[in-house]
Amino acid sequence: MDLGLTGKVALVTAASKGLGAAVAERFAREGARVVICSRDQARVQAQAEAIRQATGADVLGVQADVTAPQQIQSLVQTTLDRFGRIDVLVTNAGGPPPGTFLKLSPAQWEEAVQLTLMSAVNLCYAVVPHMLEQGGGSIVAMTSVSVKQPLGNLILSNSVRMAVVGLMKTLADELGPQGIRVNIVAPGWTRTERVDQLLQARAEQKGTTPADEEAAIVANIPLRRMGKPEEFANAVVFLASPAAGYIHGVTLLVDGGMYRGAM
Repeated sequence: MDLGLTGKVALVTAASKGLGAAVAERFAREGARVVICSRDQARVQAQAEAIRQATGADVLGVQADVTAPQQIQSLVQTTLDRFGRIDVLVTNAGGPPPGTFLKLSPAQWEEAVQLTLMSAVNLCYAVVPHMLEQGGGSIVAMTSVSVKQPLGNLILSNSVRMAVVGLMKTLADELGPQGIRVNIVAPGWTRTERVDQLLQARAEQKGTTPADEEAAIVANIPLRRMGKPEEFANAVVFLASPAAGYIHGVTLLVDGGMYRGAM
């Protein structure tokens, strides 16, 4: 299927590794011009070069911290200076630290809000006016299956990611009539460095091993395995593309069937 992304410009944040990197590479393979960012300049430059080598696409790596509004503005302006437009915005910022309520501080809650919610807010403030001026675009927010059911030892992610859903659902109402589609993709357990860290944290909390924790998780997934980053990336890129032109305001789970709810 031709997704209609050839020549389009996609901005994917926090994309020097993990799910963000997989999404950026998938856009590149579909013929898009891609901008990725990370706080780590060496890592983001290396990832941009790796994607260029693998796909032949035009990929720009930019150092930017998405918790810093001025750096977001600079990132967006750099993208516009290079490519002249932004057709797709994928908001991503990694995840806040694990922990239970009483083991976390109010300061950590504030940091989680800045990382997870306000990064998406400020990215939309920076990008939406340009999408309106050019006549449309597509926004996809990367969240988590925790927006459907909370995950143990992840109260920050469980809480703040729901606010991102509220933001995106409201933007879908406001921006849809003006040609901007807004959707959410919520991964379940997908094999990344972040998941390795979460498994280690769970094991330390329970006095088990990461392998034990993975086995317990997989036993509750109907497909009996964790997802691959490229499987998640396929869903994001399709949803962002013109091929999904009548899909708007949805939260798409990519979780191997882990969430059993009807809605």
